[in-house]
Amino acid sequence: MDKRSAIITGIGGYVPDYVLNNEELSKMVDTNDEWIMTRVGIKERRILVEEGLGTSYMARKAAWQLMKKTNADPDTIDAVIVSTSTADYAFPSTASIVIGKLGLKKAFAFDFWAACCGFLYSLDVAATMIESGRYNRIIVIGADKMSSVVDYKDRSTCALFGDGAAAVMVEGSTEENIGVRDSYFRADGVGLPFLHLKAGGSVCPPSHFTVDHRLHYLYQEGRTVFRYAVTSMSDDCALIAERNHLDKDNIRFVVPHQANIRIIEAVAKRLELPMEQVMVNIEHFGNTSAATIPLALWENEHLLKKGDNLILTAFGAGFVHGASYYVWAYDGAHPGESK
Repeated sequence: MDKRSAIITGIGGYVPDYVLNNEELSKMVDTNDEWIMTRVGIKERRILVEEGLGTSYMARKAAWQLMKKTNADPDTIDAVIVSTSTADYAFPSTASIVIGKLGLKKAFAFDFWAACCGFLYSLDVAATMIESGRYNRIIVIGADKMSSVVDYKDRSTCALFGDGAAAVMVEGSTEENIGVRDSYFRADGVGLPFLHLKAGGSVCPPSHFTVDHRLHYLYQEGRTVFRYAVTSMSDDCALIAERNHLDKDNIRFVVPHQANIRIIEAVAKRLELPMEQVMVNIEHFGNTSAATIPLALWENEHLLKKGDNLILTAFGAGFVHGASYYVWAYDGAHPGESK
């Protein structure tokens, strides 16, 4: 059998209708638009406010759009991977719920937990599965309902996060020099004290104490996380660029995790790229964790041409980080696409 490459053949996305802007947020906590924009570059974020809806709802909306765009027969889907840190339940997996809602009868499902690096890691796992020849069509979804773990009384974190989901179809191709070309991933393992959700797991199960002391909300030590993120993402991108002979003249776009505009600018500077060659949507979506990279691709799909060199990079709790080199496999958005 000819060597197969793993390529993205389509993208679907979903963000909730409700927009929480900085003006409204400033009425909830002691903050303001200037403070938020100066420090992180976020103007607004989307929030899933409907009661009873969780991450799986957004994930299946994105996957359904993806299947319509690619005209995918549900019976040809081999697997669904959902990367999330805000699963609907501890079990079953969010991916299994998505499969049930979409009516996929011949697919298996699992969730992938790698915080904000989740989509990047999941894409690489799916690529390896495709390259093995045992699987032909896999849906990879990055989805997070970050509003479910954000404390809207904590001014240091509540402005940062939003909700959203995006999905890509990963398939095999025998065409050379397209698709997932290289990746570099690491876990430093030093990040627990600086970025975590203290309660709700097996170490600190839910109790009256954990609820009363607001331990089910995200905690972040911003300065430490910022420093690690800048160094890791910049170094990872530089390494991927160097070993694949990529530079400012042949990189079409860098697609970074959207955590902080200053981190994104630092990555661009390290690669000597103008910001016009960096996909940025943090201003209107905020940090959607595992969804940030696929949402950026979804929004900018119409700008991409076959053969474009992309570097994808992310950093997340753990600390986990990495970068991938991807060569785009088709021109622009699919006909009749609707966002």
